[in-house]
Amino acid sequence: MVPPAIATPDFAAIVLRWQAHHGRHDLPWQHPRDPYRVWLSEVMLQQTRVQTVLAYFPRFLERFPDITTLACAPEEDVLAAWAGMGYYGRARNLHRCAQQVMACHGGAFPRSAAQLRTLPGIGASTAHAIAALCFGERVAIFDANVRRVLARFLGFGADLSVRMHEHTLWAEATRLLPQSNDPTDLARYTQGMMDLGATVCTARSPRCADCPLRAECVAYRLGTPQRFPHPPRRIARELLTMWLLWVQADDDALWLLRRPSRGIWAGLYCLPTCPTHAAVLAALPPHATSHTIPPIQHELTHRTLLLHPVYCRFPCRIPLPLEGQWMSATDWPTLGFPAPIRRLLLEQPPA
Repeated sequence: MVPPAIATPDFAAIVLRWQAHHGRHDLPWQHPRDPYRVWLSEVMLQQTRVQTVLAYFPRFLERFPDITTLACAPEEDVLAAWAGMGYYGRARNLHRCAQQVMACHGGAFPRSAAQLRTLPGIGASTAHAIAALCFGERVAIFDANVRRVLARFLGFGADLSVRMHEHTLWAEATRLLPQSNDPTDLARYTQGMMDLGATVCTARSPRCADCPLRAECVAYRLGTPQRFPHPPRRIARELLTMWLLWVQADDDALWLLRRPSRGIWAGLYCLPTCPTHAAVLAALPPHATSHTIPPIQHELTHRTLLLHPVYCRFPCRIPLPLEGQWMSATDWPTLGFPAPIRRLLLEQPPA
C-alpha cells in the first residue's frame, strides 16, 4: 500500500520546474510534437533504448514521413525499415494502426486516450502519452520510467505484476497530475516524468543527489532506492538451437525465404532453418560442398537462440529442393532481416 502520511501537494510543480530547466528538449519527436511523431517514438521506445531509437527514428521518418505514406506501404517495406529494432510485432501493429487511422478516422489520430486505445498496438500508457503530450488530456502515463519514479517516491513495494497493485500505483500517478488544465503544463509534466526516470531516477545507478524530489522520496530516506519497484519475476530462458542454410551463387544472389506470419521473426526474410546439421545437408543437392561457420548466440526476451550457419556456394542459381527463392545481390540487402541474420550476411565473410 502507499504510505498514507506522505503529503505531495507540490509534486507536480517540482516536476514542472525541473523539466523546464533540466529536462530533455531536443528529442527529434518533440519538434514538432505532432501525434504521428509522438506515436512512432512511443512504439519504438517500448523495449528499446533511447540511443537506439535516436538512430532509427530519422531513418524511419525519412522513409515514412506521414501516416498516409506508412498506411499505403507494403508490410514488407515497413518490416525492412524496422529491421534491427527487434520485437517485430510492433512494426506489424504500427502498419495496421496507420491503416485503421486512415480508414476509420480520416487520417487524423483520435484526440482522447479512450479512442486511441481502440487502435492496434496502442496500450493504455501509449494512448495516455499521445493524449497528454499532443492534445492536453489530463491522463497519467505509466511506462517503466514513470513506474520507477513513483514507486521510489512513494515507497511502493508491492509486486506490480499483480494487476491490483498496478492499478493502485496508476491511481497514484493520476492523483499527482498537475491541477492546472493548461495543455502546456500537462505536456511538460508528462515529459518531465519520463525525463526523470530516464536520466536521474535510473534503474541501476540512480542520481539521487540530482533529483528534485529527494526531500520527500521514501526510497531516498530509506537509503535503498534500488529496492523499488518490486523486481519482476524471473522467467526461465529457453535455449533454442537453429541450423541456418546459407546458400549463395557466384553472382552473390542468396536463397531466402520469408518466415511465417507467426512465431520467431514473423514476416521477415531469413536463411532457411533446419532442426539439425543432418537436415541441412539433406536439403543440399548431392555432392554439394559445404562448411560450418562458428555458432552465433542471440538473446530474445525469453529465449536464447544458438544459430549454426552452414555455408554453400554454387556457380549459378540452381533450383533447390527446399522452400525459398533466389534473391539478387541488388535486392536482398534492402529486405527486412532479423538482426543476427543481417549481421551474419553483411559482416561475416564465409571462410
